[in-house]
Amino acid sequence: MRVLSIGNSFSQDATWYLHRIAEAGGREIETWNLYIGGCSLYRHAKNLRGALKEYSLEIDGQATAETVSINETVEKGGWDAVTLQQASHYSGLPETYEPFLTELARYLREKLPGTKLWIHETWSYDPDSVHDGFPVYSMSGEKMYNMLSSAYREAAERIGAGFLPVGDGIEELRKTGLFMPRTGKYAVNRDGFHLSIPYGRMFAAYIWAECLLDLDVRGNSFRPAFGRGECDPEAVAILQETAHRTAKSRI
Repeated sequence: MRVLSIGNSFSQDATWYLHRIAEAGGREIETWNLYIGGCSLYRHAKNLRGALKEYSLEIDGQATAETVSINETVEKGGWDAVTLQQASHYSGLPETYEPFLTELARYLREKLPGTKLWIHETWSYDPDSVHDGFPVYSMSGEKMYNMLSSAYREAAERIGAGFLPVGDGIEELRKTGLFMPRTGKYAVNRDGFHLSIPYGRMFAAYIWAECLLDLDVRGNSFRPAFGRGECDPEAVAILQETAHRTAKSRI
């Protein structure tokens, strides 16, 4: 499977370990992430109209030396899935999605007939986040999640796309003891908004593997090297079970 993400650092988080998790599950997947930090749907649409080569290309979670446009990457063809998402700070504001999302979807369907589009539901910020977009949500992770969950679901329905419920899963993960904000042993976020390494990134990739590949990640053997020793088996089991449950209950 070949997956193209027109995204930002949040799609970078989600695709970092995906090919390795798929490989451990007996599947093959190649991910291309078009990366601009904090990139919004508005900017993606602007870049598309101008065929602007402003994206750093990442393949299977690794940076390349290439700078590319949406247009030339789409024209390469062979894509089985394309993912779209809003910039995190706008994720709960449905008025920021259009007409840009519909414009992108229309272009992709014209150029890639038969390719499935997916909406990547990003996640709310950590309760202690100091991100400058957090005041829009009254510095409340719960409020941000409720708003982004609604906006993303409406967006997926509007363009007839599949749904990658990472934001839903992160919310569930934060209710478990090991990953509870402030009191848990492990953090879901590394800076208040990006996903932690390795657990947050593993979790997002598990959901993508479940949805895109229909791969049951429970018991998946991949463990990343991350400089702090072995992964905690209990933590990994919670990540896998929560991801599996979340993916199976998606819209």
